[in-house]
Amino acid sequence: MPYPQIDPSQIQVLPLAQRTSYIDIRKAAADPLDDAPDPGAMHGQIDRLAVRIKRARERDASVILVYGAHVIKNGCGPLVNALIEAGHITHLATQGAGIIHDWEFAYQGVSSESVRDNTPAGRFGTWDETGRWLSLAALVGAAEGVGWGEAVGRLVVEDGLTLPEPGDLEKRITAEPGGALAGARADLLNVMREFQLAPGRHEIKHTSARFTILDATYRKQVPLTVHPGIGYDIITNHPMFHAGAIGRASGTDARIFAEGVKNLSGGVYLSIGSAIMSPQIFEKALSLANNLLLPEGKQIHDHHMAVVDIQDGGGWDWSRGEPPRDSPAYYLRFCKTFARMGGTLDYLCGDNRVMLANLVHRLK
Repeated sequence: MPYPQIDPSQIQVLPLAQRTSYIDIRKAAADPLDDAPDPGAMHGQIDRLAVRIKRARERDASVILVYGAHVIKNGCGPLVNALIEAGHITHLATQGAGIIHDWEFAYQGVSSESVRDNTPAGRFGTWDETGRWLSLAALVGAAEGVGWGEAVGRLVVEDGLTLPEPGDLEKRITAEPGGALAGARADLLNVMREFQLAPGRHEIKHTSARFTILDATYRKQVPLTVHPGIGYDIITNHPMFHAGAIGRASGTDARIFAEGVKNLSGGVYLSIGSAIMSPQIFEKALSLANNLLLPEGKQIHDHHMAVVDIQDGGGWDWSRGEPPRDSPAYYLRFCKTFARMGGTLDYLCGDNRVMLANLVHRLK
């Protein structure tokens, strides 16, 4: 017997316009043209990082930026976009919250709700548009073999998505029942029937897309991959949430991410404000890249890792390698994992907005 579970059809969702949102990206967004604030102790580190990024791009090596959601909430989207537009970044990655806040900014210009107020009231995360459109993007993307990051970027840039004819989906499933996309197509067909979604164009205007990384990555065709945890994100609290679609689309993203890591020799891996997701996906992707390269007599080498966070790094100089086990710094995953990945490591302790603003100016 399966264990009891909730009935998602009973979840009561509310229009996003009814939510009190605390960040207005139109006011909070950093302007890449403004003077960069004093970076303090990070000054020399940012100078050296800029040189490494320039050299990496000259040799056509990967420059990968992996970031947590606070990079979005801190208004850093335009700073990251300046790096994308200038060709300094070859690949970006984030977790579920990283695209959720970015999508809400693109859609209505505001994001971020009160956990303290909305959780006791049963409203936290139960916002119709966010759960509906991000789930639909995953469902459609998975049925096409597209990653979640690209699917949501397309949703933003094209102001909507297109649902296929149910009859066409049935024919494809029947013609290739064992095909790689058969399960994803069946998921999409079932959701269309359950929620009575008409085939054809479904439009939603994104009034503030220019502030978002989703917009820039899709327009410039720079991969943005998403690495969520099932049950971590607010879209879980929507009746249309589909873990299978999220898993399929994000699984595609994991493979795209590993392909970017394959080209990291002589390149730069920049991790900003991601204490868990970034080191975890990097160690697996780096191992996978080496697994595929070693039979060719190759291996990832000469790569540089720059980790940016506001914590003090345990008072350890991470350029010296891993600290001893009796040091509290040993237990800082966001540094320790990178210290084990070969290459060189630099830990920049400071505000991510200050760091990115200075990096943009150094790379002009």
